[in-house]
Amino acid sequence: MDINLEYYRVFYHVSRLGSITGAAEELCISQPAVSQAVRQLEKALNCQLFIRTSKGVHLTEEGALLYSYVERGLLSIQDGEGMLRRMQDLETGEIRIGASDMTLQFYLLSYLEAFHERHPGVKVMVSNAPTPETMESLYEGKIDFGVVSTPLKPRPEVKMTPVRKIRNVFVAGERFAYLKGKTLEYESLLTLPCILLEPRTSTRTFLDEFLAENQVKLAPEFELATSDMIVQFALRNLGIGGVVWDFAREKLESGELFELKFLREMPEREFCIVTDKRNPMSPAGRRLLGMMIEHEEC
Repeated sequence: MDINLEYYRVFYHVSRLGSITGAAEELCISQPAVSQAVRQLEKALNCQLFIRTSKGVHLTEEGALLYSYVERGLLSIQDGEGMLRRMQDLETGEIRIGASDMTLQFYLLSYLEAFHERHPGVKVMVSNAPTPETMESLYEGKIDFGVVSTPLKPRPEVKMTPVRKIRNVFVAGERFAYLKGKTLEYESLLTLPCILLEPRTSTRTFLDEFLAENQVKLAPEFELATSDMIVQFALRNLGIGGVVWDFAREKLESGELFELKFLREMPEREFCIVTDKRNPMSPAGRRLLGMMIEHEEC
């Protein structure tokens, strides 16, 4: 049944006020327009909805039944409009972000803290996973945006925005102190126990590709799930750890670990914000993303 929804809105106000005149004033339309809308609705439904009296109108049994449904429907619409305004005003809403341990700890976390202080009603959900899994979540529309590390080869629909440089290093503990001050070839790693991240992470991919350019293919003594654990293994002199410098910073500055030096430095990598042009983003997501991009451009 194809009935103009405006008729139901007029019906709701006439029913609630019990007056054609009152409804016309509230809706800012003429009394004849209100009467016409009621007649059209009664005609379409093939029943009488109101009983007219000198004091106004009141609902028939059929009209009372219809009103109970129309009232719920219109109030639900008003609730939806109100919730939408709250989302747009960032009083509520949800952001879905993908990030690795590294990008979360050394980049994203400070922005989440600042955003939460400004908009405590917004729910932020962070999917903590390596870069390849974050990219899959982006392609599948499961997240608003991701914060990942290079190298990666995204699909054409993905926009990458570099936001921070990072550097990979090899670190060691006191057991390997004889390497301090020496400038090494990467081939030297072939004779040393090495500790690397598990395959299929951006850091491991970068190290494998860079070492391959130097005709080196490592068979690590240990392959670990997190860079924090690599630092702990290196502290216990279990091998040479390949990590992003930020993870080892505290121990390098304290002297508990030292950084190995090589003839050729590894190129810098980047943290990047990635968005998919096909995926609509929530107002809250756009606001947080704007905060991050604006800060980097300052």
